[in-house]
Amino acid sequence: MLATQTPAPGQPQFGDDDPGIAYNRVFFGLLRVQRSLMPEIEKSLRELGIPDPIWYEILYAVEQAGENGVQMLSLQDRLAIPQYALSRHVARMERAGLIRRESVPGAGRGQNLHLTEMSVGLQDRVWQVYVARIQAAIGPHMTTDEAYDLVRYLNRLYG
Repeated sequence: MLATQTPAPGQPQFGDDDPGIAYNRVFFGLLRVQRSLMPEIEKSLRELGIPDPIWYEILYAVEQAGENGVQMLSLQDRLAIPQYALSRHVARMERAGLIRRESVPGAGRGQNLHLTEMSVGLQDRVWQVYVARIQAAIGPHMTTDEAYDLVRYLNRLYG
């Protein structure tokens, strides 16, 4: 059995000359994981009538907001999506009958988003697609404790 040495904290690994390259490795590793999972997820979502994965995030945020709905500006910040892109998705979702807009009194052009009858329960069906695909792809490669540790690290990046 080969003995493996753990490098001293802060020292380069993976043959890198600069330990700062570790941050680049994290970024590109996350991109590769995302790119490997999304095609299958997107295919399954299209079968449910969801042409873009961001629609799930929008539906979920609107559902979480409850009967008062969620303001577009708040949603834009939460999803880290430009206003023009969010407006485009919301318009398409509205045409598809999944959400409705309501003007916010005294808020200029402010709008709240609400679920329609057609979208009630859709978020749960979409979630099952994510659960199945993500757990099948990631579960065999890490323990749940490792997954929770990774979540804590990732939350620090955008929290």
